[in-house]
Amino acid sequence: MSRKIKKAIFPIAGLGSRFLPATKVLPKEMLIILDKPILEWAVIEAANSGIEEMIFVTSSKKNSIIEHFDRSIQLESLLKKKRKKEQLRLIQSQNSLGKFTYVLQDEPKGLGHAVWCAKRFIENDENFAVILPDDIILSKKPVIKQLIDISIKTDGGSVLGLEKVPKKEVFKYGVINPHKKINNYYSIKNLIEKPNPSIAPSNLTVVGRYILHSKIFDELEKKKKGYGNEIQLTDSLLTLVKEPGLYGFEFEGDRFDCGSKLGFVEANINFGLADKNIKNKLKEKLRDL
Repeated sequence: MSRKIKKAIFPIAGLGSRFLPATKVLPKEMLIILDKPILEWAVIEAANSGIEEMIFVTSSKKNSIIEHFDRSIQLESLLKKKRKKEQLRLIQSQNSLGKFTYVLQDEPKGLGHAVWCAKRFIENDENFAVILPDDIILSKKPVIKQLIDISIKTDGGSVLGLEKVPKKEVFKYGVINPHKKINNYYSIKNLIEKPNPSIAPSNLTVVGRYILHSKIFDELEKKKKGYGNEIQLTDSLLTLVKEPGLYGFEFEGDRFDCGSKLGFVEANINFGLADKNIKNKLKEKLRDL
C-alpha cells in the first residue's frame, strides 16, 4: 500500500519577465487573482488535497512570499480591535494551510533543476506533488487530489496532469505518447518536450500538476541538459515508466496560464464569475462591454 502523499514542491524562482514592469519588485506569484495571490490559490489547492508541507523553491529576491505566509501579530491585533472578523479569519487561514519550507535556487536552470533543489526534503521511496502556480485551475475537486486518487489506484504510480490542446499548439508543451487507456487514465510509454506538431505522438500535453516518486532524483542528480539547454523535468520522467509506473490523467477543471497576460485576465474573470458575492454584477459588466 502506497504512503500518504504529504509534500508538495512549488518551483517559484523564475523572473516573471513577461509581466514587467509589474514584476520588477513584486514576484509574479504574488500577482492577484480575484482576492488572493496566484501562489496562495495553488497552496489552497494543495492543502485541500491533503498536502501538509509546502516546499517553495525560490530566489533570494522574493522575501515578500515568506512575509505573506508568515503570521502578522500586529495586523491580527488591529483587526481584532476593529472587530473585522472576516478579514481576521482570512489572514489567519493562511497560517493553517500547512508547514512552509523554503529552499533557494541559485539561478534558473530549468524545471528539473528546481525540483532537484528540494531533494533533501523528500524521503526515499516517497511520492510527492509538484505544482506550477502559473497554471491556476478552477475545479470542484482539487486537481492534485484527482491525481493522488489515480496514484492510489495504480498502487503508488507517478501521475501527470494532462490537457488536450489543438495539435498546432503542442510545440508549447511536453507531450505524452500513451501506451493505452485504462478506464479514465493513460499509461505512458514516452514523452517529448515541445515537439514539432508534425512529429508529436498525441495532443495530450503535460500541465503544471505532478505526482512523482523520489526515484526521479537519481536522474535529476545527473543534471543533463535538454531542450533549451536547461535541465528538463520531462526528460527525467521517463525513468519512472517501468517502476513505479508513469500515468497521465485528464483532470476535471478549467486551466488558465497566468504566465501570460491573456491567461491572467481570463483567470480573474472566471474566478470572479465563480464568486457568489460578485458574479451577478460581474456578468452585468461583461454584458455591457
